Amino acid sequence: MVTTATILHADLDAFYASVEQLLDPALSGKPIAVGGGVVLAASYEARAFGVRGGMPGRQAQELCPQLIFVDGHFKEYQRLGDAAISVIGDFTPLVERISIDEAFADVAGCTHLFGSPSDIAKAIRARVRSELGLPISIGVARTKHLAKIASQVAKPDGLVVVDPAIELSFLHHLPVELMWGVGPVTKARLAEIGVLTIGQLATTPGRSLEGLLGPAAGEKLAALAWNRDARTIRTSHRARSAGAQSAIGRKPAEEGVVRPTLLHLADRIASRLRAKSRSGRTVTARVRFADLSSVTRSVTLDAPISATVILAELAEELVRAILADHPDEKIISLLAISVSHFEEHWDLELELPLGLGDECRRPGTRRGAARLAADRAVDQIRDRFGWGAIGYGRAALGLFRAVPDAFRSLAEKEL
Repeated sequence: MVTTATILHADLDAFYASVEQLLDPALSGKPIAVGGGVVLAASYEARAFGVRGGMPGRQAQELCPQLIFVDGHFKEYQRLGDAAISVIGDFTPLVERISIDEAFADVAGCTHLFGSPSDIAKAIRARVRSELGLPISIGVARTKHLAKIASQVAKPDGLVVVDPAIELSFLHHLPVELMWGVGPVTKARLAEIGVLTIGQLATTPGRSLEGLLGPAAGEKLAALAWNRDARTIRTSHRARSAGAQSAIGRKPAEEGVVRPTLLHLADRIASRLRAKSRSGRTVTARVRFADLSSVTRSVTLDAPISATVILAELAEELVRAILADHPDEKIISLLAISVSHFEEHWDLELELPLGLGDECRRPGTRRGAARLAADRAVDQIRDRFGWGAIGYGRAALGLFRAVPDAFRSLAEKEL
């Protein structure tokens, strides 16, 4: 077991908003939001008024009348995010990037070159500030989970080093929502049984947690509450799933909302799958209701798929089943799709036309193959003329322009 704090979690502060303030110094110190119809990101000055990412622009303006909306500079986000991660890589080869603006690093093997983990973290912060002009917070701890929590405690623009001798006393007084995997729904469920801090979670009987959250989640959170986290830095790994989601505010659970949203999500996912020559057998759909509770349903197929319309239709069936099981839920706030159980370069088995009802969804049938061929033609047009040159039905009619695809592509998991 690792007994020294050598894991770093580095996280650029309010990254998108900080980049905008860097590009336009007149915005420095002012409440700004990237986006328009939807807040894509908010500066700390805006967050002080309650403005958050994913919030409708009108609501954000009501909370903060002096809020300044700016367009996103997505190429700059990518450039500066890459540059910040590169700075970390100058100190250690053991870097695991988990998003455009954050990464883990293990510096155990380079302390003889650059000093203690704390010294290395200070040097990284100084270089990112001087070379890129951006604030970055870093947590240093013995485990990945605790390092990530430490970086959140360090925000904004700070450094927190957790000595292994005091890690549980540091961890247990913190609010439970700082834990990895505790979102609004899980936080609310834990609050119902009086669990508000990580320490209270740690002393909750495992059977109670498993009954409340399910066996897997209950066991995982119980371990993390005692800082039992055996995960190591993975410098390269391939994603096991590809997904996309759309926060749609409060919309009626109707076909006119569900169908175009799912088609748009399927388009984003399937085009990424085809670009990597990958297909997946399992399709999962998630619906979040007005009270932030979520329901997930999935289906595993005989043959892997990467066709846009097939994915959209399967996801729509799953969502319809979810809504049928929850007839009292009339409002939805988020829809999500993911594809997993990947296969690469699989051999397509041709199927005879037997008149089955799902032939158009089976990639080996003539109709299924035609759908995939149409997708590839769309891919070629987009490669040449851009994403907006062609699309699918209502999903191509500008319904989702509030969140630019360039922003979505930065946020979505790479395959």
